[in-house]
Amino acid sequence: MELNEEDLRLINALQISPRISWSDAAAVLGVHATTLASRWERLRSSGSAWTTAHLMGDPRNVCLALVDVDCEMRRRPDVTAALAALPDVITVAEAAGNHDLMLTVITRDLAEFSGQLVPRLKAIPGVTKYRTVLCTRIYTSGHAWRLNVLNRTEQRALRALAGPESAGPLATDTATAPLPESHLALFPLLARDGRASAAEIARVLGRNPATVQRQLGRVLASKLLSFRCEIAQAYSGHPVTCQWAANVPPGRHEAAAAELRGVRNVRFTASTTGRTNFVVSMWLRSLADVLEMEQAIQQRIPGIELVESVVMLTTAKQVGWMLNPDSTATGTVVAPYAGLIPAG
Repeated sequence: MELNEEDLRLINALQISPRISWSDAAAVLGVHATTLASRWERLRSSGSAWTTAHLMGDPRNVCLALVDVDCEMRRRPDVTAALAALPDVITVAEAAGNHDLMLTVITRDLAEFSGQLVPRLKAIPGVTKYRTVLCTRIYTSGHAWRLNVLNRTEQRALRALAGPESAGPLATDTATAPLPESHLALFPLLARDGRASAAEIARVLGRNPATVQRQLGRVLASKLLSFRCEIAQAYSGHPVTCQWAANVPPGRHEAAAAELRGVRNVRFTASTTGRTNFVVSMWLRSLADVLEMEQAIQQRIPGIELVESVVMLTTAKQVGWMLNPDSTATGTVVAPYAGLIPAG
């Protein structure tokens, strides 16, 4: 399947405002609402694009870890499948570097990571070694990545129509009340469809639509979930993923992250523990861009030391969604939900 310009414009619109109504989107894009709904259904059913909601992964509330795994070569497919089946392991990628597989893991806290996740990881036949770094601050994540095929006027209009779920995480000094237990049942449904309506959720849960509407409003405003519209990477024009482990001078992390926000290829930046203290991940157009981006990073961030670069060969799981070898979504979602929500 190939995506045309109108497909890309629709995906870009949903990247900016994932839960925008088709009527509002139609007014901005100049396309009839029923046409947009039909186009989106085609994209979604083919696995070319999808909307999802996943835990924000803020290190202030949960333990976010990046885990490198080595395994026996003949068992790599089985190890990959076993790791992807673990709900706490939200992303699994096969790497061309010093390690076989690279994982992103979210657990309630460090004790749960070391006491529950690590033993399950060690028990997988074929795993020979693992190395963990912990994220201490996230600056940019994949929900902010854009195709940028819409003009600035269209982008501004979509941002104006976006709901609270489209914003980033809460400020560090902002406190919110914990969500009641009844609200957590919405999380799996929003993970499978970030655009799920209150009426649709109410039918699945057997609840009153008006009650679910109120619950949904609280969930969207809580900032516990990050909403995004994803595109199969093969169709994005940026089929290569590269991740750098780097050292940034103490006290310069915020400035480094601010500089990298000006690079549209960036998918993820964070401060980490370990022998390196900063990680950068990008989607690139080709392998030749790896060297160009390294030079650009070094020019933008004085004093940065790029210690290691890793190119991903395939991604088996991306923020909970199982992927086909061609990067399209299978429709299966395996992700952590209620058990990870902080109590306060």
